[in-house]
Amino acid sequence: MGLGRWTIEVVVLTTVLSSLLPVRADEHDHKYTDKEEVVLWMNTVGPYHNRQETYKYFSLPFCVGIKKTISHYHETLGEALQGVELEFSGLDIKFKEEVMQTTYCDIELDKPKRDAFVYAIKNHYWYQMYIDDLPIWGIVGEADENGEDYYLWTYKKLEIGHNGNRIVDVNLTSEGKVKLVPNTRIPMSYSVKWKKSDVKFEDRFDKYLDPSFFQHRIHWFSIFNSFMMVIFLVGLVSMILMRTLRKDYARYSKEEEMDDMDRDLGDEYGWKQVHGDVFRPSSHPLIFSSLIGSGCQIFSVSLIVIILAMIEDLYTERGSMLSTAIFVYAATSPVNGYFGGSLYAKQGGRRWIKQMFIGAFLIPAMVCGTAFFINFIAIYYHASRAIPFGTMVAVCCICFFVILPLNLVGTILGRNLSGQPNFPCRVNAVPRPIPEKKWFMEPAVIVCLGGILPFGSIFIEMYFIFTSFWAYKIYYVYGFMMLVLVILCIVTVCVTIVCTYFLLNAEDYRWQWTSFLSAASTAVYVYMYSFYYYFFKTKMYGLFQTSFYFGYMAVFSTALGIMCGAVGYMGTSAFVRKIYTNVKID
Repeated sequence: MGLGRWTIEVVVLTTVLSSLLPVRADEHDHKYTDKEEVVLWMNTVGPYHNRQETYKYFSLPFCVGIKKTISHYHETLGEALQGVELEFSGLDIKFKEEVMQTTYCDIELDKPKRDAFVYAIKNHYWYQMYIDDLPIWGIVGEADENGEDYYLWTYKKLEIGHNGNRIVDVNLTSEGKVKLVPNTRIPMSYSVKWKKSDVKFEDRFDKYLDPSFFQHRIHWFSIFNSFMMVIFLVGLVSMILMRTLRKDYARYSKEEEMDDMDRDLGDEYGWKQVHGDVFRPSSHPLIFSSLIGSGCQIFSVSLIVIILAMIEDLYTERGSMLSTAIFVYAATSPVNGYFGGSLYAKQGGRRWIKQMFIGAFLIPAMVCGTAFFINFIAIYYHASRAIPFGTMVAVCCICFFVILPLNLVGTILGRNLSGQPNFPCRVNAVPRPIPEKKWFMEPAVIVCLGGILPFGSIFIEMYFIFTSFWAYKIYYVYGFMMLVLVILCIVTVCVTIVCTYFLLNAEDYRWQWTSFLSAASTAVYVYMYSFYYYFFKTKMYGLFQTSFYFGYMAVFSTALGIMCGAVGYMGTSAFVRKIYTNVKID
């Protein structure tokens, strides 16, 4: 069974929370017999330039077909969170049975209904439908050149391609342009034409992809450019650090051969001088360890979801990507507990239960808090993006009954397996005073500059990701995304190691937060880029869409920053431990 079909039933969610295993939903198997019912679902309607501002299809005064019964319906957790509102169209469609143009209902167009349609046409409203999970898009109507008269498309001409007993292609042609005049009756009609197709069922979504956009030469060039930057940066870091460290080791060895008088008269400086403080616990260790644990979990989720998306075409089923991400996030909670709990124990933390709670709920609280705020706006707008109360309860149950227990397991394992502070140097009882240094060696400056190169390695990919989410593109080149993730991690580790080396060489031992924040500052540049993208690459407008955009871009940027910070810290921690292991300390 494909991972794309792994969904979480909202109705029975609370009964499977103890295991949170993916279950097969009661979905149609996509195989039909002759004259078997084919359901046309009406999904949402909304302004074209605001992709996330969607409403129920029948929030506009469309009429419903005469058929009232329905044989199957299913909604997943991902669908509910993404605002999918499937409603039965009432149109009678049977497999391989053609339908000539047939009137299925009439709209009694009074003035309020006309005003609703006119508003929709002015704002370029379009609607979305589904047949056998294949999306179809249509426009509500159009205005004349002068913008005085408005017309409604009343005839849905469906052409459905089939390969054997499977539907592989659906096309919609809107015809029957009728002028909107108050106090008139407008007949709505449809027709269905079936045709044989050579498209394989596995390839039926290829028509929705855009290879000319995602596989453009600029995309390939950006990956090549980032790859060359990685090679250059790794080579540069290796050369500088190896040569510099070799000189440092030689100088420290020469100092060890001096007697006490010569050593006192000598000019001692460098990173060796802070060996008694470099492994001192960071300030606010509880928050710091929780951030590191959360960052490790986000990295694990990103890696696993990208691999699953490369193996399975998760974009072929509604909400499958989001459902998979939620499942993977819950399942990887022990990663958060293990790394956060072990780091907190190494730093001498005693309130490990509080640390576990903060680590477990840090990301869910951020996401749910943002969603809760935007939900109020969505409810005010009566938008389909308003999350139902039952779905909110289901997500809370996942947090309390799945994420928290698994985080507890990881925390206990981390504290017992790798929670001992086995540092290569002893920590002095009295902190060493930090000498004055040049302004560009201050931690605040290092933090601000640390995110420039990592952002430079991913900003082209950010454009493609933003376009797929905020515009009408389906992102499918997850191989590119995997390469970008690897490149981002390598660049981040290299940059934070260099920053930390300069900081320690200035005899400033506050490297933990500096390494984390210098890597996490990538998120600041990503969020700044999101402003540029909003104002120059989109035509979004309105309170709801703007709040949705900047709210969730803040969540995305923060999660990216926490992940980069954790990756940067883990790499820097290994580097610091290595250099202090190889030098003799009196």
